Amino acid sequence: MEISSSQNGSIVGFFRERGFDDKNIHEMFKRCNRLEGMESDRASENWAYLKSIGIQERKLPSLVSKCPKILTLGLNEKLVPMVQCLTTLGTKQSEVISAITKFPHLLSHSLEEKLCPLLAFFQALGVPEKQVGKLLLLNPRLISYSIESKLTQIVDFLGSLGLCKEGMIGKVLVKNPFIMGYSVEKRLRPTSLFLKSIGLTEVDLQRVVMSFPEVLCRDVEKILKPNLTFLKRCGFGDGQVAVLVTGYPPILIKSIKNSLEPRIRFLVEVMGRRIDEVVDYPDFFRYGLKKRLEFRQRLLKQRNIDCSLCEMLEGNQKKFLLKFGLIGLT
Repeated sequence: MEISSSQNGSIVGFFRERGFDDKNIHEMFKRCNRLEGMESDRASENWAYLKSIGIQERKLPSLVSKCPKILTLGLNEKLVPMVQCLTTLGTKQSEVISAITKFPHLLSHSLEEKLCPLLAFFQALGVPEKQVGKLLLLNPRLISYSIESKLTQIVDFLGSLGLCKEGMIGKVLVKNPFIMGYSVEKRLRPTSLFLKSIGLTEVDLQRVVMSFPEVLCRDVEKILKPNLTFLKRCGFGDGQVAVLVTGYPPILIKSIKNSLEPRIRFLVEVMGRRIDEVVDYPDFFRYGLKKRLEFRQRLLKQRNIDCSLCEMLEGNQKKFLLKFGLIGLT
């Protein structure tokens, strides 16, 4: 669609000078009515300010395309105070820049009406002050969620799982700030019900959520069920699967082809061990195949040393070599 520079003032010229094509300009006008009749002085001022805080100029067109409103905001009234507040939350300026680049709408929200209540909400859940900033900068979309209708619902759901002790829910949110973007009814509840259906007790489920909340966010049909089917196909019984999942929750979301299958094959075919040995030590699936499993297995075989998986894999390289008197064999 043709855009008339005379109709929309010099802002169109501002965009064209910075490499935006007419289609992109038209889309921005559709999404941001404030651009209508706006002069380029404010846009230039805001553009320069975004550069001055460390956003690379080559990234600015993409950032502005996502949130054209950012160019219409008052510099000293909106942008500067918000950036200054965000800077106090991050340990590094690069964390603030990364958050703005990922979600530029962050700057368009009200400091008093959105950011401050959000920070207070997390602190009330027991999230330490230093971690509150980490939450927001890792997942800046949080500022766009309603505390009443979205975030409170997530907190209530986590409480319903038994995470009621002070600070427990806050720890889950710090571990995975992205959990708050999921629907309770469409994703989190179905996943929790699935985990219970495979034999996890209420306490087991609490352990899983506290240690690895990402599992709750994964799709049951696309990810969790295929992994469960694979484990059963390997020969693990229902009770053993529950122990594995509780002991090492990522087992339900790891790639079958690239992670689980090669480790199971190595365990049985190369190490000559029984499949149920990993039930006693689910952390087996945590370790790198080449750097730890193959390397340590080779050294133990050279000395004909027999030991449990736990004895073989726990501890750093130096402790392992000293434990089995293998210094000099590497």
